[in-house]
Amino acid sequence: MTSGQASVCVVIAAKNAARTIDRAIGSALREPQVSEVLVVDDGSSDATAEVSFGADDGSGRLRILRLETNRGPAFARNHAIANSSAPLIAILDADDFFLPGRFGMLLGGDDWDFVADNIVFIDARNADMALEVPAFAPEPRFLDLAAFVEGNISRRGASRGEIGFLKPVMRRAFLDAHGLRYREELRLGEDYDLYARALTRGAHYKVVHSCGYGAVVRHDSLSGQHRTLDLQRLYEADRAILAADDLPPHARRALDRHERHIRGRFELRRFLDERRELGLARAGLRALTRPAALPAVVGGVAGDKLDAFRARKRTTESGPAAPRYLLAARPTAQR
Repeated sequence: MTSGQASVCVVIAAKNAARTIDRAIGSALREPQVSEVLVVDDGSSDATAEVSFGADDGSGRLRILRLETNRGPAFARNHAIANSSAPLIAILDADDFFLPGRFGMLLGGDDWDFVADNIVFIDARNADMALEVPAFAPEPRFLDLAAFVEGNISRRGASRGEIGFLKPVMRRAFLDAHGLRYREELRLGEDYDLYARALTRGAHYKVVHSCGYGAVVRHDSLSGQHRTLDLQRLYEADRAILAADDLPPHARRALDRHERHIRGRFELRRFLDERRELGLARAGLRALTRPAALPAVVGGVAGDKLDAFRARKRTTESGPAAPRYLLAARPTAQR
């Protein structure tokens, strides 16, 4: 299969994305390798579906699937995959976009089951401005399970940049051969979980440093982004992978660290829930009955306050952040 063939299904799960969905769709339809664009309107209460229909280029490649109630991104993506047929599947978030020529650069060769490229992160306040991205040397490499999992453990004070943010193109044949789909109970980390399970089944996950994906960064609250249940289900997903008997030792150690990291975030969220419902004193007493969780709670509260202060300072004392790249890359020549 060459990079010039129309062989890619682009899946866009969207909820209340009327402001950005036309840009996402337009960037997908612009690519000649794209044979299908499936937008799943996941129970939106705004004009997401109507704006999506308005972005149609008349090529017959765009379909809008509407869900009456919100089912979450994992269900929406599985629904799109079940209703598509292209041999390659690419995920695009509803407020992100592909850079021109992404698939022409990305799809060469047949040595991969998953292939991902660099991401440029763009401040939402600059999202509508013209963007010039350098041409980076591809410098391909392959991720194993341990490297992938380690790259998904976030560090406080570090910029958003975990490897889990990569948006690989996936071969449908590999997913089908191993019965792989998104875990629909997950509303956080569903991409991470799918890719980790694929790597346990021997997936060749190739990464190139050329940049073809634009991710829009919004400065939202830190601890309140996810439900407590979402974090619990994610660390339970790690435990499900850890239950396998044949994991390499270095992969098992990485998964164990990731599970502890997510479980610590869960304990912090549980404490914040209890503080809101019961008050600080009673929530503190409950936390004392879970001594193993105390380091995560104490460190998390302090860390959240510091991160929130830094975020406010960035917003009030400076303009929009400059674009930055997920992967350190070596420029070649300008496009």
